[in-house]
Amino acid sequence: MASYSVCICFKRKFRLAEPEPPADVKEAFMRYTAGGTHMTAEQLLGFLAEEQKDGGATISDAERILEMVLNRRHHVTKFARTTLTLDDFHHFLFSTDLNSPIGSQVSIQNFNPDRTWKVVHQDMRAPLSHYFIYTGHNSYLTGNQLNSNSSDVPIIQALKRGVRVVELDLWPGSTKDSVHVLHGRTLTTPVELIKCLKSIKEHAFSASPYPVILTLEDHLTPDLQAKAAQMISQTFGDMLFYPKSESLTEFPSPEELKYRVIISTKPPKEYLESKSSHNSRKEKDSDEDISTRVPSYLTVDRESNDKSDSGRSEGSSETDESNDECGRPLEAPAYKHLIGIHAGKPRGGLKASLRVEVNKVSRLSLNEQAFGKAIASHGTDVIRFTQKNLLRVYPKATRFNSSNYKPLIGWLHGAQLLAFNMQGHGRALWLMHGMFRANGGCGYVKKPDFLLNVSPHNQVFDPKAKLPVKKTLKVRVYMGDGWHSDFKKTHFDLYSPPDFYTRVGIAGAAADETMKETKKKQNKWTPVWNEEFTFPLRVPEMALLRIEVYEYNMPEKDVFAGQTCFPVSELRQGIRAVPLFNRKGDIYASVKLLMRFLFL
Repeated sequence: MASYSVCICFKRKFRLAEPEPPADVKEAFMRYTAGGTHMTAEQLLGFLAEEQKDGGATISDAERILEMVLNRRHHVTKFARTTLTLDDFHHFLFSTDLNSPIGSQVSIQNFNPDRTWKVVHQDMRAPLSHYFIYTGHNSYLTGNQLNSNSSDVPIIQALKRGVRVVELDLWPGSTKDSVHVLHGRTLTTPVELIKCLKSIKEHAFSASPYPVILTLEDHLTPDLQAKAAQMISQTFGDMLFYPKSESLTEFPSPEELKYRVIISTKPPKEYLESKSSHNSRKEKDSDEDISTRVPSYLTVDRESNDKSDSGRSEGSSETDESNDECGRPLEAPAYKHLIGIHAGKPRGGLKASLRVEVNKVSRLSLNEQAFGKAIASHGTDVIRFTQKNLLRVYPKATRFNSSNYKPLIGWLHGAQLLAFNMQGHGRALWLMHGMFRANGGCGYVKKPDFLLNVSPHNQVFDPKAKLPVKKTLKVRVYMGDGWHSDFKKTHFDLYSPPDFYTRVGIAGAAADETMKETKKKQNKWTPVWNEEFTFPLRVPEMALLRIEVYEYNMPEKDVFAGQTCFPVSELRQGIRAVPLFNRKGDIYASVKLLMRFLFL
């Protein structure tokens, strides 16, 4: 019983009801027990195989589930019990660790009550360019892009979440031999490079064995470049990946690069060349000047300056911002030798930079606005380029608050490295978290075949083409629970229990995107909706299921009560327990939904 004060002399009392199994759960229990009151392991196996579509489930799996449920709910009498009651069965279905909604999140065969086991199930032997890779932007910042602190803490947090690409901006420190990491030309405070490197080494593979890529934005003098190279070499040692030749013809696979660290930046020699080229073009003012043939936002280096957040032109290159301050050596063998993924200078605008070279692979970097205009005019060229090369997209200059752009348009064009501000929050970041819950959360998600295939007529996937419905997903939202455990009773409403509703929808191809919502359930800590929604999908391989819960708070803004997102391709059919996360993407201890998923 919960009491809410309305005034000094009056209180409203509400009973906190225990969650009761939905009608579908009761019906399934009765059907598989033949009307009985207890479910055996054999009967549970029948339910798993037929209703939950877990075709690989075995009698050992059913026995293991039964054992764990009885251990949790009937610890004293567990050795005398070998069957599940209806409430036990409901407890199993509403357990997020035993009944996960996505296929790679948990394996009953390997279940350990102290951790959630995750399963990498995709082929990891293809080149790096065949994967979407979990990528951070300004990975060292603790907050906004203008005056927050630089630290190794957000780097550690990102690596523990499964992020595989970490960005470091290198600048001269306060002494002649020191190298700092910070967001240049802003009020952000610095952190020492060596501290970041040591933290990366310690935590690089805490969430995933697959390679970590360090993208370096270098603003150093030649002497400090050598110093940075020494720090990197001594810190990582044999963990560093060194390509066998100066120019790779194909990227290695994540499997080949397990437990390796890869440095990605522009070689020092190319900094000097790009400066010379930039100066000569300004002097010539000829018809061949790149700026006269394409807009300025498209005249970008293969590693365009990612530091547009500090207020510079978004199409400007690294050479524009830093090479006037410090010259680059013609060769820097120690530094250049560290580079595993080269970023080079395009020759003649974006169209030329998207040309696929037979005997060379590289990385191209564009800000989100330049990328948007590029796909508008060169969409299929972008897809061809990303079949072999790496494309990095980073936030535009005005995202001072560390917000993010919508990632789906990048993935639909094959862009592997969508650099996100992991220290921010919001729906775009929820989508990023959702995508990389796939494949066991290892930070690498295999692209669907349609982004890698070329037809006999040399055609590639066109995201703008109208496509027929390929698959239909039915989603039923039964109920929710756990808010009374994770929140104070007045968190949502001072005078009564919350009025929850759930929003369910799809993020993906433009034709698939939609959002629907349940009715509001008044004064219920354990709301029961029992509503079903249908989603026709044209590109199901790229669809993400979005789920958000709010407390209705008219006339003020509705109060956030949880969210989650995961790839439709990873969904497990049947009745599933769906854990919810807070705005920052951290999982709640108790809050969850009971839902049902079915593909037609």
